Amino acid sequence: MTYELREHTADVAVEATGSSLSATFAAVADGFTAASSESVPDEGGDRFAVTITAESREALLFDYVDQLIYERDVRAVLPADHDCRVVSPDGVDAADPEWTVEATARGVPLSDVVAREIKAVTYSQMALERRDCGWYAYVVLDV
Repeated sequence: MTYELREHTADVAVEATGSSLSATFAAVADGFTAASSESVPDEGGDRFAVTITAESREALLFDYVDQLIYERDVRAVLPADHDCRVVSPDGVDAADPEWTVEATARGVPLSDVVAREIKAVTYSQMALERRDCGWYAYVVLDV
């Protein structure tokens, strides 16, 4: 899994790839951390868990990054060292298919980093698609 930060007008974008949807979500989250701070300590902070459910993969990715921003604001931590597991809906013909991400992150106290505020995640130019070598995501963050 990899990510790169891309300039996007007055914002910043995370372009990420992974061999699985779970790895791609984790790469986007790592990109969120990198967009927030140039340096994150290797130690310190407690792990926390989040579970998000949404009606589509794209909505799930949006809601997951939005939850990371919420956790940062409420806990006063920078989420780092992400681990994600994306669970697909039960059956293609399910009446209300729901996607779920079960994730953990290490909450690095904001007092331990120099952090740039990410205000929001946007749907602007968001992409989440399967490609020949795995999954690709593009997410724009409002700074």
